[in-house]
Amino acid sequence: MKKKVLATLLATAMVAGCLVGCGGNSDSGSNTGSNTTSDSGSGSSSSSDSGSSSDSGSSSEVTDYGSGTITIWVAENTVEFTKAKADEFFAANPDMAGYSVTVEPVGEGDAAGNMLTDVEGGADIFGFAQDQITRLVSAGALSPIVGDNAAFVTSQNDAGAASAALVGEVAYAYPMTSDNGYFLYYDSSVVTDPSSLEKIIADCEAAGKNFYFEINSGWYQPAFFFATGCTLTYDTDSDGNFTACNVDYATDKGVVAMKEIIELNSSSAFQNGSSANTASNYAAIVDGTWDSGMIQDVLGDNYACAKLPSFTGSDGNTYQLSGFGGFKLLGIKPQTDSGKLAVCHALAQYLTGADVQLARYNEVGWGPSNLTAQQDAAVQADVALSALAEQLAHTIPQGNYPGDYWDLATALGDDVISGTLSTSSSDEELMNALQKFQDTCISYAQ
Repeated sequence: MKKKVLATLLATAMVAGCLVGCGGNSDSGSNTGSNTTSDSGSGSSSSSDSGSSSDSGSSSEVTDYGSGTITIWVAENTVEFTKAKADEFFAANPDMAGYSVTVEPVGEGDAAGNMLTDVEGGADIFGFAQDQITRLVSAGALSPIVGDNAAFVTSQNDAGAASAALVGEVAYAYPMTSDNGYFLYYDSSVVTDPSSLEKIIADCEAAGKNFYFEINSGWYQPAFFFATGCTLTYDTDSDGNFTACNVDYATDKGVVAMKEIIELNSSSAFQNGSSANTASNYAAIVDGTWDSGMIQDVLGDNYACAKLPSFTGSDGNTYQLSGFGGFKLLGIKPQTDSGKLAVCHALAQYLTGADVQLARYNEVGWGPSNLTAQQDAAVQADVALSALAEQLAHTIPQGNYPGDYWDLATALGDDVISGTLSTSSSDEELMNALQKFQDTCISYAQ
């Protein structure tokens, strides 16, 4: 590791030390093998390392990084991969080789929960879903990223992933993937036009097949409201506290979206759900990349993918279904030892660089957030990832939402499924339901 890289990492460590413990308490929640030593975005000793241009700090203040153990939490199917890549990193950086690495199988959802419960006892480096970042920052569980390390986050990754790693204007994590979103899987022998929701429904009805979409989920439901131009986001301060809710569901465009959800529910082909594991007799399902293998096995030669379709609203206008995009991030627990913190940042940057992201895709199929890795021929040829990439252009990155929001969205969808809101409901009744929903959303930020 070159001296200027050391200076950048030490600057990160010093700033992180100053910010540790500034987070407050929050009740916020959420839903839900290539050569890696030459990657310009990695933490290796390559002269093209993104940290090598920094002049901050003085490398003469420290002669070594010390020694110890670094614990990493990642999803079970990436444990061996992560350990192998960490070993490569230390082989390329012998000045940091005083550290050994323990990689444990703790998935993104459990990792965030465990860190929030016991920061001190948690992992030094851990993977988590982006919708947990506000809570983790508020709990003091994430080390801030500054200088060239922060520039790496924003310049090497797509805009959605880079934005997901920020709380306020500060980066708190390194993006690992840009593959947590939803799109359309369909049977090409049944669905003749995947670009039209009305035609998909008609084809499924004619064939006696099911179309799955989870309308009572705060993750999938916004696809309709965002399509018609509605907004539902929350502002947070640098400590992760919710300061405002930006929502306009109780509007004419919200009513158009609500009517389309009701219309979909009225179809004989409609089934509420989004998991291929429990779906049956389907010719179309809105799901994510995590179920691609299972769906391909079911559909066989008729397996096909596309962005979400458009629909014709009750006002006669055409709307492209939208929704959320999601990302996996790699965070670092604040450390009292600046040498260890510097090593953790260098290792995390390496594990999220272009070469390692591409190798991870080839190993377990996680879609890269790194711009260079996204251009690889194998990634470009992946039909599920290609459909998701096309859909992500019509979505917003999922930000931070209060835990109660997810229950509220479920209740709104359940009112449709139960028939409380139906095709016979008046515009006034629908507006009243949306106004109640909107007012409750706002109350979560007060």
